[in-house]
Amino acid sequence: MAAVSGLPAGARAVVVTASNRASAGVYEDRSGQALAEGLRELGFAVEGPHVRPDDADALAAVLREAVASGADVVLTTGGTGLSPTDVTPEATRTVVEREAPGLAEAVRRYGEPQVPTSVLSRGIAGTAGRTLIVNLPGSTGGVRDGLAVLGPLLPHVVSQLRGGDH
Repeated sequence: MAAVSGLPAGARAVVVTASNRASAGVYEDRSGQALAEGLRELGFAVEGPHVRPDDADALAAVLREAVASGADVVLTTGGTGLSPTDVTPEATRTVVEREAPGLAEAVRRYGEPQVPTSVLSRGIAGTAGRTLIVNLPGSTGGVRDGLAVLGPLLPHVVSQLRGGDH
């Protein structure tokens, strides 16, 4: 993945991983690391991954902090499935002001031909202030698919959120 052309100077991204087991040190946070690396390759300065348990309040707090810090993009990994502990979309909804359902749907559909269960992701996308927030699945494959969809769009999104012309 190469840096995307047109990405505004100083573009900043924050990565958040939602995982009880990774936050407890049971296993390494591979999807968050892959997401941070992918964003760096796209040209972003990246903060994180911030690894948090599957707790709506803890996740909402780190998302609010990222928005308050002026991040252009916040991408989460994990907590988007159907398990009772998967609460990332619910936490994200408390922070997002305007949803962008087409982005979340595009991520789900991109992976569907190879991974039919990708449509089970409940991840959402939207904006809070001038920050785009997108929930990605908690797998390295889901992260790769998410970056494949979002990578070409992010220069335009960041420019728009910074007040650029259409």
